[in-house]
Amino acid sequence: MSKRVVLIGHPVAHSLSGAMHQAAFDSLGIDAKYELWDRTPQQLADAIAEIRGDEFLGANVTIPHKEKTVPLVDRLTEEAHATGAVNTITREGKRLVGHNTDVAGFRVALDRLVGRQKMPRTAVVLGAGGGGRAVVYGLIAEGFQRVVVFNRHLHRAEALVRHFGRSAAHMELRAMPWHESIIEAELAKTKVLINATSIGLSGDERPFPAELLPPDLLVLDLVYNPPTTRLLRDAEAAGDTTLNGELMLLHQGAAAFTLWTGKPAPLELMQSKLEESRAVGLEGSDAAAEAAAGASAAE
Repeated sequence: MSKRVVLIGHPVAHSLSGAMHQAAFDSLGIDAKYELWDRTPQQLADAIAEIRGDEFLGANVTIPHKEKTVPLVDRLTEEAHATGAVNTITREGKRLVGHNTDVAGFRVALDRLVGRQKMPRTAVVLGAGGGGRAVVYGLIAEGFQRVVVFNRHLHRAEALVRHFGRSAAHMELRAMPWHESIIEAELAKTKVLINATSIGLSGDERPFPAELLPPDLLVLDLVYNPPTTRLLRDAEAAGDTTLNGELMLLHQGAAAFTLWTGKPAPLELMQSKLEESRAVGLEGSDAAAEAAAGASAAE
C-alpha cells in the first residue's frame, strides 16, 4: 500500500516541502506521496486524527498550527516538549509522536552563520511564534547568556519567556516592547540578530529602519524566499554577515524525512529540488511559513 505524508497548515499552497520530499521518496524507491493539506484551526483536530490511519507515515505541521498541535498528539519528544511546538509527526501504531525538527535546522544555520568565529553569547530575536520558540531553545542549548525577544504584541514575547523560565534560569532571557529606540539600543549590545517573523516574506517590508543596524552583526532571516529580504540587504549594506532561511528549511526537512523512513535523507537532491522549485517561480517556504507564525498566529 502506498504511504502518505501530509503538510498541515493554513495556508500551504506555496510550500516547497512537497517538491523536496517527493524527490527524496522517489530517489530512494519509497512508495509514498507528499500532500498539502490546507486546514483551518477549526479543522486541525480532525486532520490530526486522520493521520492515525495505517496509510500514513506521518506529517509536517506549519503555520498557524505548531503550538496547537501539542495537545493533539500522544507523546512529545524532548525538543517538542521544550519548545512547546510540533512541526513533525510520526506514528507508533495508532499513537502519534510530536517532534520539533526546526531546532535541528536552526542549529545548522547558526553554525553556518557564525562560521569559524567563536560562538557569540548575545542575541536579539524578532518574533515569538513557533519559529521564535525553536530559535530561543537553540540559543539556550548553545549556551547564550543574554537573549532579548521582541514581538509586535508584547504579551506573546512574555509568554515565550515564561515558557522557557526553568531552562533559561542560568541566563538573561527578556521580552521587550517593539519600539525602534529599544531595538536600536539592544542591537548595539548584541552580536546576533534573528528574524523569526514573516516580515519580508511578501513585498519589500523591513522590520525597522536600516539605520538601526550596527556593523559586524550576524543576521539570520528565517525567510528564504525571496532569498534576499529587505532586512538582509540592509544588513549587508551596514557591513553585517547575513544568511537566509534556506539551510534551516533543508535540514529540518531532512530530519523529518529520516524520522518517517528510518533512512538518511538525500540532502544534495533535496537542496537541488528546492533551488529548482524556487528558480521556476514558486514562492514561500516552510521556514518562511514558520516565521509567519510570528505575525499571523503569534502577533
